Amino acid sequence: MKHRNRRSDRRIPPSFFHQVTVGIGGNIGDVARRFNHLHVFLQRDPRFKIVETGPVLKNPPFGFMDQEDFLNSVIVIRTPLNPHEVLQFLLRTEKHFGRKRSFANAPRTLDLDIIFFDDKKINKPDLQIPHPHWHERESVFIPLQYMISFSKMRSRD
Repeated sequence: MKHRNRRSDRRIPPSFFHQVTVGIGGNIGDVARRFNHLHVFLQRDPRFKIVETGPVLKNPPFGFMDQEDFLNSVIVIRTPLNPHEVLQFLLRTEKHFGRKRSFANAPRTLDLDIIFFDDKKINKPDLQIPHPHWHERESVFIPLQYMISFSKMRSRD
């Protein structure tokens, strides 16, 4: 992503009180370009403000192994939307970017997962927050650790 590892300098309205960490991934087509388009797509939506983006990692597939490696990262956004509204938006966004759901762990153009939503805990069939496997996935854990370390370095300056 062009804007990776940056904090947004744009002012965040007070109504944007929810902070959401979203895992992003994909392995079909030009995923890096798609991540850049996603960044612009989110910037243009008045319901979202990008706070920070993590580094992009290349990761091997899991589950279904006969597919290309994935590119993954995380984005931290602010929004006035509730968790289910964010989930519905992310599912529509995946479709907008060409995602077709064929089977579990299938190749995909774009995968968007809510990792954290404030400090909420939700355990429903359609939504689990925090994401149940976030700490087991290097594709999420490493970018998060990098952003935390980068924030600590910036705060010392």
